[in-house]
Parts: sequence; structure tokens; C-alpha cells
Amino acid sequence: MISRKLMGLLVVGTALAMSSCGMKAQKPNENKVSVKKTLVHDVAATPPMGWNSFDAYDCRINEEEFKATVDFMADNLLEYGWNYAVVDYVWFNHAPGNWDNPDRRFGHPDVRLDENGIPIDKLEMDEYGRLLPSVKRFPSAVEGKGFKQLADYVHGRGMKFGIHIMRGISRQAYYENLPIKGTEFTAQDISEPWDTCPWQNNMFGVDPTKPGAQEYYNALFELYAEWGVDFIKADDMMVPPYHKGEIEMMRKAIDNSGRPMVLSLSCGEAPLSQARHLETNANMWRISADFWDNWESLEHNFELLEEWSSYIQPHHWPDADMLPIGKLSLNNRPHGPERMSQFTEAEHYTLLTLWSISRSPLMMGGDLLSSPDWVIKLLQNHEVYNVNQKSVDNRQVYRKNGHACWVATDPDTGDRYVALFNLRNEESLVTFETEYEYMRKKYKVRDLWEGKEVGTVENDFAVKIPSHGAKLYRFSAVNDVASR
Repeated sequence: MISRKLMGLLVVGTALAMSSCGMKAQKPNENKVSVKKTLVHDVAATPPMGWNSFDAYDCRINEEEFKATVDFMADNLLEYGWNYAVVDYVWFNHAPGNWDNPDRRFGHPDVRLDENGIPIDKLEMDEYGRLLPSVKRFPSAVEGKGFKQLADYVHGRGMKFGIHIMRGISRQAYYENLPIKGTEFTAQDISEPWDTCPWQNNMFGVDPTKPGAQEYYNALFELYAEWGVDFIKADDMMVPPYHKGEIEMMRKAIDNSGRPMVLSLSCGEAPLSQARHLETNANMWRISADFWDNWESLEHNFELLEEWSSYIQPHHWPDADMLPIGKLSLNNRPHGPERMSQFTEAEHYTLLTLWSISRSPLMMGGDLLSSPDWVIKLLQNHEVYNVNQKSVDNRQVYRKNGHACWVATDPDTGDRYVALFNLRNEESLVTFETEYEYMRKKYKVRDLWEGKEVGTVENDFAVKIPSHGAKLYRFSAVNDVASR
């Protein structure tokens, strides 16, 4: 047994060794987080619905454009459930993508670097290396106010406010070696300069094993809580590799902040092997790679959503990505030329039906201010989006021979939802065989997109659907209808 005197000498010796090696002695419990409970179950009881600026504005939306979109949502979409408004991507840069980068797409928001990798373009940040909104684009952020006034504006319209963030700490904070708030550590103590996002150079990774790392994320989310942020889209989290440590630090930081915030992880495809970790730490996670307006990507999501269907549950939602419909890529960025979505009208119905019955989060990506009325009308359907918000037992029944079928249940009435899809290149008769689901009664059938009754059926139900189109129905047992 070691004597108390010898133990004391060992402790003193260890401290001296740390000092002589240039290491900073860590204070007791300095890297621990005092969290009574996780807030992951305080948000996203149903799949979040809203709008995100990326598909239309890339990284350059400004305050005026964002507020105009919020007003449009409050006046036209809020009553149908669309209540999140999210500022995406590089809001801390005054003029992102406004230099001709020969190695990237048009308008890509990399910062310019000198021959030593030090940023030439300066980002907006505070004395602790926490990125702040560009005051040139968001005037209400002046004098360090951040997004507080913009969040207040969104809340004043009865909605919720979100922001996109990049994993890690800014390259600029590293080279300036800024302090970590509330600690003796600095950006260089916690950064991993070798760990950079493969598609954006603004940030370095944060090493979760380093003292001061959790405190950095705590300070970051403390700031977001002060602003009144409700939704965090955290990017460069999953592919590749899966950044387990930083996901956990974000989860702890949200809990430590005391403000419930949706944690949405990008980008995908999320690894199915990490499903349990994801549902412990996040509210939604991207199961799809960046999803754009082409049929091949939409068809691939049938496979992805079916694979993840057993993980659909309150507060935790497999996310098939934003809805690239309406006007996209304003000023020819971020993806392709400025255009109306290349999805056909039938494919619009397939997209919205599949996302709804699989309970994927619904985040509109197109520009609401310049999209045609018929696109906005698609977003104004209580019956369809109630399937997304309130159904249970969501799953694929079959996908074969160019047809697919998903079902779900209304937990209040026991009514069944049936989505039928024609994946073929020509009009086709698609059949739902009720025996698949032991539905052996007579059913009253309602078309949810058209908002009308289509009659009663027994046994099989078949309908002609245009190429790449979809139908969504409510099946109500006749005897149940009569008793209500």
C-alpha cells in the first residue's frame, strides 16, 4: 500500500512534470458539464416543418430577404404547419463566394488563404472566436447583438428561428489563437488543423479529448441561446468520417445552455450503423446526400427511407433533405443555373407524398417569394401534412415492378393512410392489395391531395397514376365511420 506521504509526492511530481512539459494543469472538474437532463426530448415531437435558405440563396441571403420570406410564411404557410425559418450557410462572411475560385463551383464560399494557409478574408467573430453574423448583410447584428433581433422578429410572427453552423472552430480563430471563454485554453489548444471539411475551408475540427473543447462548444451554444435560436443545422458531421465526439459535445452544449434547440445533422448519407448514437444525440439527421431536382435522386430516397423507417419516432427523425421545388439557385448558385425545379408536376406529388408518409422533416428549399402560386398551393394542404405530423406505423409495403406502396395509421381513429407510387416512365395502374394489411372490411376512401371522397372499396384498390406520380388516400372502415 502506498503511504499518504508518498502519494502526496507523486501528485506534486505529476504537477511539476506537466508544468515542465509546457502542459496547462487542468482545474478540478474544468472539462465537465453540469447537465441535469438532456433537452433532446423537449423539441421536435413531430417532424420539423419550415423553410431553409440554401437551395435558393446559397450562402448570401441578407436580412431584408430573410424577413420578407418570414412574412410570406407567416401570412401563407404558418397555419399549415410550416413554422421554422432557417438562415443557412456562412452568415459570418460579408461577401461569401464573391471571388473567382478556380478550384470550386461558381460562388463557393471558401475564404482566400495566403501561402501559409492563413485566411486573407476576415470573418465576423467575437473575442472568443465565436462567429457572428455579418453586419453588412444583417444590420441588426451591429454592436455584437448577433441574431437576437432577427430571432425576435421571427418569434413575433409566431414562428421559430434557426441557423446553420459548420462543425469546429474557425481557421481565423486558430491563427489568431483566441481564448476559449471561461478557460485558460486557446483555439490552438483544442483545434485539429489537419481535420478540415473536404468541401469548405473556413473551419478546423475540434478535438473532443482536449481540455477546453467542451467549454468552447458550451460558449458557442450559450451564445445561440442568448440570441433565441430554436434550430441548429450542424454541417460536416457525418461523412466522412462520422464525427462522434463533436456530435456529443454539441448535444452536451445544448443541454448545458438550458434552451431547447432542435439539433439537425448534415450532411448524409448517415451511416445506419450509428442509428442508436444519432437518436440519442440528435433530433434529425440527413440520410440522403445533397438532394436536388432530378428523378434519380428522388427514386433513390425510396430505398433510403425504407432502410430508416424502423427509426421513425417522436423527437428523432431520419431526414431525406430539403424540398428542392419552386425557384432554385438564384443568380446561378449554389447548384446549377437559376431555374424552376426540374421535377415534373407528377414528381412534385411523389416527393411531397413520400416525405409526408415516411415522416421526414419538411424543409422547403425553393425561394418562396418568386415561386409560382401552384407550388405554394401544394404546401397548403392540412390533410396531407397531418399524415407527416400525426401518423404512426409508417412503412413501405412493397416496391417492385416499378410500383411502390407505403402505409401508416391515424392513431386517433385507426384509419389507414395508403400512398401509391408509379415509378415507371409511363402511366400505369397501381394496386393496393388490402390483404397485405389484413384490411378485410369495407372502406370509405378519401383522396387527400384532391380533398374529396372517391367511394367505398373491398379487397383490392387500383388507380391509374401518371409517370413518376403518386396518390395519397385515407381508408376509413365503414362501420367505424357510421359510429362516429
